[in-house]
Amino acid sequence: MPRILIAGCGYIGQAAADLFHAAGWVVEGWTRSAESAASLSAKPYPVRVVDVSQADQVAECGPAAAGFDALVHCASSSGGDAEMYRKVYLDGARNLLETFPGSKLLFTSSTSVYAQRDGSWVTEESETKPMRETSRILLETESLVLASGGIVARLAGIYGPGRSVLLSKFLAGTAMIDPENDRFVNQVHRDDIAAALFLLLSRETEIAQIYDVVDDQPILQSECYRWLAQRLNRPLPPIGRSMQERKRGDSNKRVSNAKLRALGWTVRYPTFAEGMENSVLSSFADVIR
Repeated sequence: MPRILIAGCGYIGQAAADLFHAAGWVVEGWTRSAESAASLSAKPYPVRVVDVSQADQVAECGPAAAGFDALVHCASSSGGDAEMYRKVYLDGARNLLETFPGSKLLFTSSTSVYAQRDGSWVTEESETKPMRETSRILLETESLVLASGGIVARLAGIYGPGRSVLLSKFLAGTAMIDPENDRFVNQVHRDDIAAALFLLLSRETEIAQIYDVVDDQPILQSECYRWLAQRLNRPLPPIGRSMQERKRGDSNKRVSNAKLRALGWTVRYPTFAEGMENSVLSSFADVIR
């Protein structure tokens, strides 16, 4: 059976590892902390403590883990600064490529590399000129991976069980509707990301390709909050000018998933409402009273 390394067995990586294992792949997971590895000790595949940003740690695992058919680099920077991005993403990709030169590498990047602000539709062919250094480092990492014949999956805003930035802000009372600076939100459910990674690595895709991983329906941020207010029978967030800095930048665009859909990718949660109703709200039951 094919063998795969999940470098970064966190929120996305664990879901992907479970899916590959269920399909019969031989899976190994890596995580940066011993605590995370211990929490995954009951998994039916080994999870080792390896920091992909450290060349010596990755190299030490090379002889023992040789023979991977595929690698998924989905380690997280944990919201770090540009220096952390460079270590985790760029150095991490370089370390994996040098240690496992015969393996196909898939790197999970971000749709934050698109800096469009006019609400236009963007595809994998669209211009990428991000303002933030962190996103520029992602592009640098993408170039390295593509040059090796690897695959880049640009993920939209991730949500799923126990995780939703919009829902968390709404429940915490920190959400705000800004009519003068409303923007489209592009999201994708954790399980749909795992399905996309499985599809891209289990079929004969063309090498050096980029795929946007996003659900079917970009939605205005204000509409997300209106839906939550109606669904949870709570008042709308206040209307005003938001001064909060956005982690994914100040872009405003609609990201298309047509290229990935054309490969046969099916989306379990095609819209924000369906993802909330069928997966996320129940996981916040202790907070939603």
